[in-house]
Amino acid sequence: MSVHRRGRDEILGMAYSDHELVVFPEGAGIAGPEALLDDPGWVEWRDGPAHDLSAA
Repeated sequence: MSVHRRGRDEILGMAYSDHELVVFPEGAGIAGPEALLDDPGWVEWRDGPAHDLSAA
């Protein structure tokens, strides 16, 4: 996972779980990252589709 800020890309780390998909952006100061996971303007999914994060 990476984020573009201060004019460059910063690698936050490799996300291996849904939890990490929320924790990494929070650590970068992005509030409410779970709302951004389905927004292609913010997230580019690679190596497969996104997880279904909805409640069962």
